[in-house]
Amino acid sequence: MENYHELPETLSKETLEFIRALNSLKEEIEAVDWYQQRLDATSDKQLKKILEHNRNEEIEHTCMILEWLRRNMDGWEEMLRTYLFTEKDILKN
Repeated sequence: MENYHELPETLSKETLEFIRALNSLKEEIEAVDWYQQRLDATSDKQLKKILEHNRNEEIEHTCMILEWLRRNMDGWEEMLRTYLFTEKDILKN
């Protein structure tokens, strides 16, 4: 059980759901990376379009999980509102 730092039976159902979401988020971001690298490396125009489509779907999945976290886990909404969709310096908040 590599995703747990504590015994799973000591964790609340809510925390177990957070772990599922956070691990899915990591996997989706990793998939974006894989598709981006493949799309950069290929010279086949049709394959490039397919890989770009797949990468964009993984970005969509990433955003869906972020939204679930925003709605369900304390702290996400405040931080997302602070840093996303602004033009101010990211480090000056």
